[in-house]
Amino acid sequence: MRDRLREHGLETLVIDAGSSGSPTIDPDIARSEVFRLAGTSVEEVEARRDRGASVADAARGVARLVEKLQVERTILGAFGLGGSAGTLIATSGMRRLPFGVPKVMVSTVASGQTRSYVGASDITMCHSVADLAGLNRLTRSALNHAVLALVGMVTLDRQQSPNEHPGPVIAATMFGVTTPCVEQARKRLEAAGAEVLVFHATGTGGAAMEGLIRDGQITGVLDLTTTELADELVGGILSAGPDRLEAAGRRGIPQVVSLGALDMVNFGPRETVPERFQARTFYQHNPAVTLMRTNPEENQALGARIAEVLTRATGPSVLLVPKGGLSALDAPGRPFHHPEANEALFDAIRSGISPESHVQILWCDEHINHDHFSKRASEVLMELLSLRKGDACLRTS
Repeated sequence: MRDRLREHGLETLVIDAGSSGSPTIDPDIARSEVFRLAGTSVEEVEARRDRGASVADAARGVARLVEKLQVERTILGAFGLGGSAGTLIATSGMRRLPFGVPKVMVSTVASGQTRSYVGASDITMCHSVADLAGLNRLTRSALNHAVLALVGMVTLDRQQSPNEHPGPVIAATMFGVTTPCVEQARKRLEAAGAEVLVFHATGTGGAAMEGLIRDGQITGVLDLTTTELADELVGGILSAGPDRLEAAGRRGIPQVVSLGALDMVNFGPRETVPERFQARTFYQHNPAVTLMRTNPEENQALGARIAEVLTRATGPSVLLVPKGGLSALDAPGRPFHHPEANEALFDAIRSGISPESHVQILWCDEHINHDHFSKRASEVLMELLSLRKGDACLRTS
């Protein structure tokens, strides 16, 4: 593999992350450096004789090593191969590389559940089909194709840079129940010259958006669908992690935030919903997705969390509150219409964001999917990004 990459003029840097036996090829970076960065040593790892702990140390060391290398040099791509342990170790490093840097992982577990390896990154997983224990017609084919895929990704990027959009790059969040709002806002922003990246708020979508913001690839945020916060709080299956909503404020970039789909928590098939929730209000979105209505106590906690995070933001932040409803299911006659629960959310926001705060709160009587609400959301963000001239946004109550 190293020779194939060199044939195409690509310099290689081989990392040995093994914890037992001897490497079969000479690595460029020895395992001693990997475990040093993990806060241990090869001798300690060998003496411990704990495979699980050794793999965890190797993954931590490789991740820190890749971060260090990314600062010291330009990394054009990353390649890894292994079983479950090797995949964990290699992808721990790959996830530290920015979006757009080609990452190819040949793995025996690529046909199964890969979220724990890929996360919100752009890793390409290639199934090895056979175990990577020696070379045979299957493994040779899998490895050859994967190496050529990486060569193609890297050399194409070097020969032909993708067309860059001249306008600001906007990250927006959307769910099926907030699609009308976000789609109309996207069209208005694009008409004003922005490039809009829409992320499906399914956990990985929100995490991917937060990662791009941290990497400095986003100019402004239209975070209208913050439903992943509810899954993180209550224990649903679509959490984006505890840092959801944090990145824009830390980067200091303009953000317009709303409360889209905070009326629901996501679970799998109905039989997978935890027993403690059986008395709650549910809506069967489809056989594989069960939605549960958030209650007043949960909405109060969500409002407090949003207020806390936005108050700490270092950049322009506007919170749009759709008093007419939070999703397509939250309207008069719809299954999640629950004014008392929404009012608990609104009260927590009122008490959590003081009038003296730098955060602007715009209270809107419309439903989140009403065209007037969507228009207001896009216009506020355009104002923050100076995409059009007009009157400054005013705080209302």
